[in-house]
Amino acid sequence: MDLWTHPELAAAVAGEDWAGLLRAYRRLAGISQTKLGELIGLAQPDVSAIERGRRRVTSVEVRQRITAGLGVPAHLRGADRAGAGAGGEGGVARLELAGCAPDADLLARVTTVADGSKRVDTATLDWLARLLAEHRRAEDVIGSRPLVDVMRQQLRTVMDLHAGARGALADRVVLLASEHAQFLAWMAQDQADTATALAWYDRSHEWALEAGDADMAATTLNMKAHMAWSNGRATRCVRLAEASRWSAPGSSLGVQAMAVQMAARGHALSGEADDTRRLLDEGQDLMARAAEHPEDQPPWMYFYDETWFRLQRGMAEMHLCAWAPAVGHLTDGLAALPDDYRRDKTWYRACLTHALAGADEPEQSLAVALRTVPDAAAVGRPHAWDELHTAAAALLRRGATAAGRQLVAALREHD
Repeated sequence: MDLWTHPELAAAVAGEDWAGLLRAYRRLAGISQTKLGELIGLAQPDVSAIERGRRRVTSVEVRQRITAGLGVPAHLRGADRAGAGAGGEGGVARLELAGCAPDADLLARVTTVADGSKRVDTATLDWLARLLAEHRRAEDVIGSRPLVDVMRQQLRTVMDLHAGARGALADRVVLLASEHAQFLAWMAQDQADTATALAWYDRSHEWALEAGDADMAATTLNMKAHMAWSNGRATRCVRLAEASRWSAPGSSLGVQAMAVQMAARGHALSGEADDTRRLLDEGQDLMARAAEHPEDQPPWMYFYDETWFRLQRGMAEMHLCAWAPAVGHLTDGLAALPDDYRRDKTWYRACLTHALAGADEPEQSLAVALRTVPDAAAVGRPHAWDELHTAAAALLRRGATAAGRQLVAALREHD
């Protein structure tokens, strides 16, 4: 019997239920967790952690290794991508929004007149914009979890102002609401809460269009492309990044540069080295031109500079398994990244750990990993945590048993 005709396996793949997929495959194939781990390139403790729900599978590489190692048929792997070109993402959101969507009254509160008792002026909106900027920078240091409730309440405050705004002030309130929704979406995405992130990105995009702001409308599509990349959906990533450019031609050079590098990362997922590097070169040129006029870039792009772009280039090279260039770009980028970007440093160090493992530098990989594990646990970012697990598996696969086991032990200690 072909295992992949079994409805339980098909349902697990369609629902991206990785724990259920591993459990069902082992049961139907009659194999142990150790043997399954050998098929997909994970250590037995990691297989056990996934099956028990103690570890979430968010890493692109781990997802790809599971589907490749278990021989998931192409027609099942493609089932969740078929709708990407024509509202597929919205379909996913509609299925998952019931318990995760923004408050049901948010849209009404920003588009209808309330009691009219609150007056709006430029000074108030300037203050709220500055407060949002400070929260964005705080999230770089402390991570997203402590800020979610604060930002939801701040968005309520913004929306309560809409009833008393008129003309240009009303447009600015809607744009400010869009910026808050985009930030909430990013924080949900950072915590691997895809349904909530999609809901907020959709709301942010709608409000950006209402406010007539090309930069935020394009940014929401760029961030959806980033989410597609995080989930291993290469074509979806490229198409959303391309849509960011053609649907918002008036966006700033920095936002355009982000769209181009997101398309490049989508091509990297597919192993298309020439398209990847061509687009990265184009994006770097746009980035350099944007740096000449920083006053023209939107405030939420404060982090986007040559250092950040170099780190993105390093991740793209990782997907192409070009380990030496990946190590070089990530090392240089990390050296230039300010220490107060704790969240980002944690993520890119986890990527460097993986790249060094791929480059057969186990001692250096372990050294970076041991420095990263405490921050990954403290910041609470699941993507960095999963990338460290991926690096541990890579070390074990490549015969660096001592380093791999030591990293696994460090991860367990902080789990």
